[in-house]
Amino acid sequence: MTTDNHLPTASTPPPASSDATWFGHPRQLARLFSTEAMERFGFYGMRALLALYLVLHFQYSGASAGALVGGYLALVYLTPFVGGMLADRVLGYKRAVKFGALVMSAGYLLLCFGGAPAKPFATIEGQRYDIQVEHHGKDVAQYVIDHGQWLKIHGEDDGSVTLQAADGHTVRHIAAAAFQPDATRSPFYAQLALVSLALISIGNGFFKPNISTIVGALYAADDPRRDAGYAIFYMGINLGSLFSQIICPLLAVGMGSWAGLGWGAGFGLAAVGMLVAFALIHFSGAALRGFGEVREGVAASRVWLTYAGTLAAVPLVWWLLNDVLAAPANDGQGGVWAYLGGLPLLGKLLGLSFVVAVPAVLGWAWRKGTRMQAEMMTAAVILILFNTVFFALFEQAASSLTLFAQQNTDMSVFGLFEISAGQTQFFNAIFIVMLTPLFNWCWRALRKSGVEPSIAAKFALGLAGAGAGFLFLVWGAHFPDTQWRVGLWWLVGLYFIHTIAELCISPVGLSMISKLAMPRVVGLMFGLYFLSIAVAEYVAGAVSALASTKTVGGEVANPQLSLATYVASFWHVGWFAVGAGALLLVLARPMRRLMHGVD
Repeated sequence: MTTDNHLPTASTPPPASSDATWFGHPRQLARLFSTEAMERFGFYGMRALLALYLVLHFQYSGASAGALVGGYLALVYLTPFVGGMLADRVLGYKRAVKFGALVMSAGYLLLCFGGAPAKPFATIEGQRYDIQVEHHGKDVAQYVIDHGQWLKIHGEDDGSVTLQAADGHTVRHIAAAAFQPDATRSPFYAQLALVSLALISIGNGFFKPNISTIVGALYAADDPRRDAGYAIFYMGINLGSLFSQIICPLLAVGMGSWAGLGWGAGFGLAAVGMLVAFALIHFSGAALRGFGEVREGVAASRVWLTYAGTLAAVPLVWWLLNDVLAAPANDGQGGVWAYLGGLPLLGKLLGLSFVVAVPAVLGWAWRKGTRMQAEMMTAAVILILFNTVFFALFEQAASSLTLFAQQNTDMSVFGLFEISAGQTQFFNAIFIVMLTPLFNWCWRALRKSGVEPSIAAKFALGLAGAGAGFLFLVWGAHFPDTQWRVGLWWLVGLYFIHTIAELCISPVGLSMISKLAMPRVVGLMFGLYFLSIAVAEYVAGAVSALASTKTVGGEVANPQLSLATYVASFWHVGWFAVGAGALLLVLARPMRRLMHGVD
């Protein structure tokens, strides 16, 4: 969860008030803390539902849903650059936060209107057949309707399908390529969902970087409370996300035998959280007067032109997301060039930007800086590359791990009640809240003893931990029940390990950049850091797509094959991450020399 730390843009803070404090900090911090908590309540509440909404309501394939979630989250990390710049030059930080809050809330509200659920069908050897899905408790059965006869669909281990009559005998065997499930969905509501995601990603670009800037404006440049103030502020992220990831799925899909109110209820609550965040800033009165105001001399016409121009960009973002969703699945048969050629435009732009930016930054550093500066920049870029690998795997929580919970996890809690798949995302938030004080104490104790791991070693431990979490789940997958569902606690264990890994990397990422970057290009290096996370989010969507199997009516046709596919994917990414962590651990000592004492 702590990956939300967007870069605060430069500002000239007014003197912080000292006549009243909140836990020893400026009293305005309490309002900003609450605002951030409510915004993250909405964001993570929606995130807990998104992949499930795409698969169960619109009945997109798991591969399409994973790719779309990855593309959307990539844009979430790209838009703050534009939002921060426009706040710097035109809107002011407070107005930018309010505008972003309204745009995001509009996006959440539009998600409430999804229309009727999609109606499944399958194309079998060129002919279309209706599909009927029946739920009996935990059991799910899908049927092909053939001239009024219901034929039960049974997925085979090789991906082929057999259709069985009521007495169990096989009526027809269909090759995997000849059975193509899909669904009839409302084009209007399907596109409205993409417009919603476009609004949320654009609104986030105005909200996230600029509320962080207002927090910085509460403190004088030499105020020793600044770091602690940001630590308190970012705790709002985890508290807001914790509760939303329990309540929004509860309202949307229910728990156990309790039926939810529908997707609109879950997304509606996310919208309410966002509107509360807007109200906390808009009605702050004297509390935030003088903080993050509009620059002097900026004409009102420029402000309104900025608003209009931003909203005019919504169709562009919608088009990028639609392109991601429409891109055909790549089976990897054509090689690397065929894969790259088949990427949607967003993937090509992200990949090209990253491939060009990394050597360009390094080349500039070695030409313009001293040898020491160039070596420190080299160390920073190496860590950014490994950081990309970490977040591409850690961010599976929003896609493949949520779908794994839905499709192949027994959601029973000690046999007392069941939680829903979307609620599993809250485990990371609760572990962050529980473990952060412990980790802070451990790092301080190790520092006093002179044995605190270096930044590179912490990154290596985080990478290895990300891999270990997946391998732990793979171990648990060897003990499924008769319905090919893994016990919930194996998934909880993964989130526990991943949280430990996150706490080794995320808190030191931004600090590492600020310490290692040359003074003239600190902003550029922060940009490269967040570009790496955007790339990681997109890659996370691709990894999720590879872990998916065919779904019929939103449900897998063969749970055993689904589990085997997840296990194979998690096994490979797990060992890849462990290997990357081991490599970085080997490099930690020479990298310490490159970092010239920075730790």
